[in-house]
This record gives sequence, structure tokens and C-alpha cells, in this order.
Amino acid sequence: MNFIEGEVLYIDKPLQWTSFDLVNKTRYMLRRSLGVKKIKVGHAGTLDPLATGVMILCTGKATKKIDGFLHQDKEYIATIKLGATTPSFDKETEEDGTYPTEHITQDLVEQVLQQFVGDIQQTPPVFSAIRIQGQHAYELARKNIDVEIPTRTIHIDEIELLQYNLPYITIRVACSKGTYIRSLARDLGKALGSGAYLEALQRTKIGSVCLTDCINLEQLQEIIEQEKII
Repeated sequence: MNFIEGEVLYIDKPLQWTSFDLVNKTRYMLRRSLGVKKIKVGHAGTLDPLATGVMILCTGKATKKIDGFLHQDKEYIATIKLGATTPSFDKETEEDGTYPTEHITQDLVEQVLQQFVGDIQQTPPVFSAIRIQGQHAYELARKNIDVEIPTRTIHIDEIELLQYNLPYITIRVACSKGTYIRSLARDLGKALGSGAYLEALQRTKIGSVCLTDCINLEQLQEIIEQEKII
């Protein structure tokens, strides 16, 4: 492998790491092992700190391939808690409301899920990396500054219920670039006449790259140490 000339790496992002943490760690490992002061490393599509799964990193001249990966479809496995909401639509913030779930059945969940298949309008979370007047929305939200996030059209190819165990459900979602699973959880709660937020998220696919194709950071370090090719 020639990391400086350019390599594409498939990494399983650890829980609690930001996408930038993963890029910075990879850059540090490469610089230290290869004995270079600078090396390009970029990622193709962010994952929230509370999400795990497929991330594509590109090094050297391969960073030119990033745009191509960004536009590919994604697949996720999401665990959603019904009957409550949070400001961030996930576990980053505390629950701020509770709602009834007695009327929710497995059949109802399966029926409502199909309402989200196809082109739908979605409003990204306020706690997101979307830029508003030059700042990330989450930076403004954490300062308690009201922000208005415009809706966008996204496409969901498939959505299916994998597990039903109230107040939790687990779903698989195959969707287009730009889809926020946190927003999908929020909207699903509303459609069920309740509330909901994202409990856990794993990205299982980007384009044709599956989670089984990915390596962890320990394996990446072993590869770098074994290769040491500039």
C-alpha cells in the first residue's frame, strides 16, 4: 500500500468518536509510522459521535475520490425509543417530553414506516453540522440561539422493521445522501401519534462498501506498521 500516493480505507468508526477524530487519528498514525510531516487524509461523509459503522477515508491523491463517495446511497440499522423526545433527536441531550405508547402495535409501526418510502421532505436536526450564516447549527443550538433549518427532499429506498420491543424498535433504512436518521426517528414518532428519538445507530453500507469490508483502528495500525511504504 502507498498511503502518500493514495489509498482508500474502509473503517468501522468507534462509538463516541467524531468523524474528525478518526481522520486526525489516522493522519497521526500515518505520519508517525511513515516518518513524514504532512499527509492528506479526508473522509467521505460524517457520522455523529453516537453512531458507529462504515466510514470511508482517503489518503494522499486518493482524496480526489471523496466527492464520488459522498453521493452514494447509505444503509443504516437504527434503534429508536418511542414515547419520548430530546432536543437533539438522539441521546446527546436529555429527554424533554414523554408521550403515550399504549396505542402503538407492531402492525401500526410497520404500516407507518411505509409512509416514509420514496421522496419525502425532511428537516435536519438543529443539532447538526449544517451551516447557518457561516456557523454549524449545533454551535448555535448549544448557545441557545434559535435557528431555522430549511427542509430538504431526501429519498428512502427501503425501510423495514427488524425488532419490536416497546418502547424500542430497530429498523433498517436504505436511503439517499443527506438523510438524517435522527430526523426520521423524530418524524416516525409524530406519525405514530407519540414521540421518538434515536437510541443507537450503525451505518452498515456506503454504496457497495459493507460493514464486513471495514477494519477497526487496531487493524489499521497493524497494516500501517507492516507496510511502512512511502
